[in-house]
Amino acid sequence: MSDAQPLAPRPDLEHYKRLARDFQRACKSCRPSAIRDWAVRWLETIARLHAVEITGDVRGRLDHEAQRIEHRWLKFKRRHDRAARCLLADAQFFVALEHGFTSWPKFVAHVQILTRANSPVSNFEAAVDAIVSGDAARLKTLLREHPELVRARSTREHRSTLLHYVSANGVEDFRQKTPGNIAEITRILLDAGADVNAESDAYGGGSTALGLAATSVHPEQAGVQIELLQTLLDHGANIEHPGLAGNQHSAIRGCLANGQGQAARFFASLGVPMTLEEAAGVGRLDVVESNFDEEGPLRPGATREQMESGFLYACGYGRSEVVQFLLEKGIDADWRNGDGQTGLHWATYGQHVEVVRLLLRHGARVDVRDGAFDGTPLDWALHGWSGTSHAAQRERAYDVVALLARAGAKLEMKWFEENESRKRAAEKMRADPRMLAALQGEIVS
Repeated sequence: MSDAQPLAPRPDLEHYKRLARDFQRACKSCRPSAIRDWAVRWLETIARLHAVEITGDVRGRLDHEAQRIEHRWLKFKRRHDRAARCLLADAQFFVALEHGFTSWPKFVAHVQILTRANSPVSNFEAAVDAIVSGDAARLKTLLREHPELVRARSTREHRSTLLHYVSANGVEDFRQKTPGNIAEITRILLDAGADVNAESDAYGGGSTALGLAATSVHPEQAGVQIELLQTLLDHGANIEHPGLAGNQHSAIRGCLANGQGQAARFFASLGVPMTLEEAAGVGRLDVVESNFDEEGPLRPGATREQMESGFLYACGYGRSEVVQFLLEKGIDADWRNGDGQTGLHWATYGQHVEVVRLLLRHGARVDVRDGAFDGTPLDWALHGWSGTSHAAQRERAYDVVALLARAGAKLEMKWFEENESRKRAAEKMRADPRMLAALQGEIVS
């Protein structure tokens, strides 16, 4: 869902027919880069039609997105054997998927209806644009003139209502934006009759606006996530709605799985029941302890799997007291999940100094490479440092890297040459004297 590309400002069906034919030619080409080159041309055309200046930064983002499109095509070919024949029907199907539609006929119908002024689809799309831009006046006008919009659904695969768009999650990637007045926008929709517990088909279905907002990075980065969640709760949103966060996740579990520790703790503060795993992730040591007998074994209802997953979450969110307790209960400091990731990987990515110290004291290895990215905890620390927008997290990274270096971690530059984001991390590292000093084991705080 979130990979959907924007349409042209004035979409024309003939344009998309040509786009599919161009893709078919790229598919048949013997050039290894043909699909990626096609994607770059397409993305640059869309950017120019939306009056976006193609600067160096913009070109870098477009190149990255073109790589993702190429990757999705390769995945598509693995799932559809006939795709290797490069039929026009498959090219059209892929173009439809890239715009968030489950078939070419559905995509065609959307484009054709969209071109008709005042059609239900064009009005819905206009309302969505008002939501993501924070245009409260425009949204009120549309809802007043077309009250049925508040119950309408997107024609895209996720079938979201207007209310789902306030979450900036599970919808088209280019519409995942959070204006500062999103709580006001939400109240406008709810006052107009929006179903606060309506389900979207995003992430396997069952997702509600509350669950999507709680697991979304955009409201958190805009500093309005808790206000948005409280607004939805005040209007009757159900925290215990089954699978509200998508992927069959409960509220707290979904927040933890999507990097939203603040939202997870907010829900925990409301008294939402927690498993051992969830309590560990939000740092509720008292609840964690309640899952163990005094002699040590887990009580009925708590599982070893919850303990192990909770240990990683506690490491990743800097819950040092919980980490200490679980280590004392016998969990291996080097326990690895299905992707080969250890607690030290998670703690270093989040730049949690005390947890890193604790794990190193318990003998955690610094040379373990995970199975998904083939990175060591030091690689993860540097990559996380280069990409975070949180000043405090960036500051903690220097001590984390120094601790790893003192424990024997070695930097291998080959890992940082494998993709563009890692190359950018290496460039930042080389240009930062403090980080170079930390790599020598110098504590700089």
